[in-house]
Amino acid sequence: MATDKELSDFLENVERRAFKQAVYAVRKDEAALDIVQDAMIKLAEKYGDKPANELPLLFQRILQNTIHDFFRREKVRTTWVSLFSSIGRDNENQEDFDLLESYEAEEGTQASESSADKVEREQTLALIDAEVQKLPTRQREAFLMRYWQDMDVAETAAAMGCSEGSVKTHCSRATHALAQALRAKGITL
Repeated sequence: MATDKELSDFLENVERRAFKQAVYAVRKDEAALDIVQDAMIKLAEKYGDKPANELPLLFQRILQNTIHDFFRREKVRTTWVSLFSSIGRDNENQEDFDLLESYEAEEGTQASESSADKVEREQTLALIDAEVQKLPTRQREAFLMRYWQDMDVAETAAAMGCSEGSVKTHCSRATHALAQALRAKGITL
């Protein structure tokens, strides 16, 4: 059974990589923070009494489920907003209202960046994502666990059910393939 200190240390160590994973999945910093916090709370409430060595895999499963829940809620929210967006359009007062005139983005956020920067960033991320998706399954798994989730070699090997040497090989091949593909498209990181 994990002690409170072990649970606290685990959550502190996993926070940054869980945030990176959530941001990669949902592409929204605020939503990613909420997802990570929800996953941490669920782990502490429901599985805080589990042995410390079981926490990493339990947390990954909880985090993935929380990300899936986010997408389900977004789908429902989008459906309701689109259904009710036409209500009140005939009202004369609403024809004069323009959200863009009253909205000011906070400095330093994605909403405040220029359109050109935003398009360039989104195109670059889309290219990187497409190249990651083209990787063979085991290479993609190893790459995402090691570099997006910041898992160490031993944790990745345990999660993938292979040796540490295999994880290193998969990661090496993945990084070389990605670097070559992105260089060919003019992207240098």
